[in-house]
Amino acid sequence: MGTISLKNARKAFGDVVIIPGASLDIKNGEFVVFVGPSGCGKSTLLRMIAGLEDLTSGAILIDGKDMTEEAPSKRGLSMVFQSYALYPHMSVRGNISFGLKMAGMPKNEIDAKVAKAAATLNLTEYLDRKPRQLSGGQRQRVAIGRAIVRNPEGFLFDEPLSNLDAALRVNMRLEIMQMHKDLGATMIYVTHDQVEAMTMADRIVVLNRGNIEQVGSPLELYNRPDSLFVAGFIGSPKMNLISGKPAEKYNAETIGIRPEHLDISLKDGTWPAKISLAEHLGADTFLHVDAGPCGMMTVRAAGEYDAAPGVKIFLTPEPDRIHRFDKDGKAIRK
Repeated sequence: MGTISLKNARKAFGDVVIIPGASLDIKNGEFVVFVGPSGCGKSTLLRMIAGLEDLTSGAILIDGKDMTEEAPSKRGLSMVFQSYALYPHMSVRGNISFGLKMAGMPKNEIDAKVAKAAATLNLTEYLDRKPRQLSGGQRQRVAIGRAIVRNPEGFLFDEPLSNLDAALRVNMRLEIMQMHKDLGATMIYVTHDQVEAMTMADRIVVLNRGNIEQVGSPLELYNRPDSLFVAGFIGSPKMNLISGKPAEKYNAETIGIRPEHLDISLKDGTWPAKISLAEHLGADTFLHVDAGPCGMMTVRAAGEYDAAPGVKIFLTPEPDRIHRFDKDGKAIRK
């Protein structure tokens, strides 16, 4: 089992409140991603679950047992940090097995666990190398291997890919997803990268200034954001958010429309616009346009769209894809 529950978990430093009170239930075997901008409290919340930060009030339950006052080593969780935190003088084998040796596990059991973890992470041929002889991605895999051998109830990842370049991030993202599939373990993953959140998560927890704004599957958050914050944060490129008179037509303070939900015409349409610049990505072209009262907007066109700066076009939003928000930034549902 690997269920994790937060019961109005609160964290404050004096009068400064970091987490006002978070409640969340994570199922056994679920991959949950905490996402939000820097300073939103996602890493603090993860450290509270790990036991590295004390709660000001509230409770944390693991497999139904209150672990709020328990030490990190008693919680049955393994944490993987942004920094690899490897011992430079030890081999890969030594780094992965260190915690097991400290726990007094028999050598034959340690060897079996290390071999299994190394095979899972494609590290078998690197077991005798030192960290300095490894790439960034390989070092991160060693850190993950060190967590795997403990056979934890759950894994906690604190922005583990932040130090990798773009190509390695994609590869490691796939490897972690495959590892989750193979192990079936509960995983909580913290990132500020909403693309990582969209591609990896069973459910996403969007945090804003310590508050849980919305929890749901990636597509639920993408298609039905509960607030302007979620609408503007989830999705790449971001949703176009339009206020003023164009929004009043739809009985809203603000409306939102995603770049792929705008039809382009050279003849007529709802909103006249002028192309400012175009990003040609091969499969897609992103047009950045000045739509007058609607402001600057981003439009996704399939394939190579012949667009020159200054060309006038017309944009028409797909009616069923318009998101409406009230004066408080909350979604208006039909």
